[in-house]
Amino acid sequence: MVRLTCKYPNAYTDFYGSGTPCIFKTGPEWPTRRDFDGYAFIREVRPIYRHPIGDSWVAIGTNIYQTLDSLHVQWTCINPVAYANEGEAKPFCPFVISIGVKPHSLLYDAAVVAAETVQKILADAGFPTIEVAFVESVVSRSAKPLPFDPLHDIIPELRKPFTTALGLPIATHKHPKFEGTGALYFRLDDETKRVVLLTCAHVARPLSVYQNTGMTMKRDEAPENIIAPGERGYSTAVEAVKRKIQDNLRYIDYCKWILNTLGDPVEGEDSAVTRQRKSTPLTVKVTLEKNKQANNLVDELAKHHTTPDQRVIGHVLHSDPIQASTDSYRFTNDWALIELNTDQIDWSSFKGNRIYLGSNLSLPDFYTTMFPQPAEYAEFRYPIDDLLQAHGVVQEDEIRNPRHLDIHNEKCLLVVKNGMKTGTTVGRVNGLYSFTRFYTDHDIQHTSIEVSVLRYSDKYPRFSDKGDSGSIVLTRDGRIVGLLTGGAGPSDSIDITYLTPYWWLEQQIKSKYPSCSLYDEVVQPADYVTVG
Repeated sequence: MVRLTCKYPNAYTDFYGSGTPCIFKTGPEWPTRRDFDGYAFIREVRPIYRHPIGDSWVAIGTNIYQTLDSLHVQWTCINPVAYANEGEAKPFCPFVISIGVKPHSLLYDAAVVAAETVQKILADAGFPTIEVAFVESVVSRSAKPLPFDPLHDIIPELRKPFTTALGLPIATHKHPKFEGTGALYFRLDDETKRVVLLTCAHVARPLSVYQNTGMTMKRDEAPENIIAPGERGYSTAVEAVKRKIQDNLRYIDYCKWILNTLGDPVEGEDSAVTRQRKSTPLTVKVTLEKNKQANNLVDELAKHHTTPDQRVIGHVLHSDPIQASTDSYRFTNDWALIELNTDQIDWSSFKGNRIYLGSNLSLPDFYTTMFPQPAEYAEFRYPIDDLLQAHGVVQEDEIRNPRHLDIHNEKCLLVVKNGMKTGTTVGRVNGLYSFTRFYTDHDIQHTSIEVSVLRYSDKYPRFSDKGDSGSIVLTRDGRIVGLLTGGAGPSDSIDITYLTPYWWLEQQIKSKYPSCSLYDEVVQPADYVTVG
């Protein structure tokens, strides 16, 4: 800690709660806690919308990163955001450009010079009050599947990792430790039954194993097979089932102890005691059934899913080279299509492009996070089987000018995803693009522009982690926002998640496969719970 605090005392309090150390920040000192408990304020990163810089931000940001290059700053990301203390509606810092650098690569004095240079760029553009911070932050590219019916399944959260429900945990067959997530299903054309799964190129062909040249499957080539789940995804999910069985057994013992303690009915006893005596056996019955189903699941997995060969679901059909696009947008081009083995899928129970909300997010949780303001209660809809249908596309204008209301009654674009590592999470899309830079072992790989997703609140502190790459991000009503390609934060975690916007990505996919289309919707309006 002394390495940074000896020059900048607020190195570990400016962004407290994220684990991101600050080398130097311009502007007034941010508020610090000065009471007797000794704990620092937990910071919450907030999105920025409708700021006057919006129309010129990409040009200004480009000028900033090119200037940093001339100063030999090894920057990793440039995020235009606001900051508030946890739980407070109004940000104490309405706009700071947080510039991530490779850990240990930038000394304090050099950070001061670089920050002053960036401030001059902002002042010349008419924005002299925007603060600049340099932080240490790393950018990361993080048998038949079982049928899935969470409406009628008594253990859906345990079964989900072994099904085709989105987000599907996947990995390469040859290198199962490199894991990610499947995003969306497409039909390749109207004539055949070929179905493909969208994911990131760095998931389908990990950069530490494959050269970044891209590929398209040829008929005479051996297939690059994909499995679901990968090595860690499989072992983690199996252990979760076994752990739940043991937890249920302990809970059953507890219920039996309660019944023994209550004893036989006594005339005139408290009505609460009577109710508990009647309800506890029902609870035991349900828990026993859950354990029966969980044990059946363990047996099924042991027989048919243990080895990677048994979990092959398809092969890489196409993988684009990972690079910044050459058009004016310069978004990250990082996508691949996995062609599914049609005989490996139970099409009668196939749910298509529906993501599972139930792993971390209950119906009440979805209601309070996605519809926090009374003015929007009438718009509330929740799928009765916990599977949110992906449909429609969020365009660029709505990303910059959202219509939702957040917990502070501010306009915001609220989103949800399900990924291999963190399951179902919620977040807030930023209205200004971020700049990112990826490094190989020896040189710059590429510089690109990203849509960023910020954490929702301290209760939901992280939107993604390594292993979630390839997840599709949706609005609360299921419209498609973008493909999760990576994130930035300390070397062991992710604070800010990056997306390639789907409105742009769809154009790239169509340029290679003009006849492809999203897999048919498999949900009806009556399948939703509403308010009122």
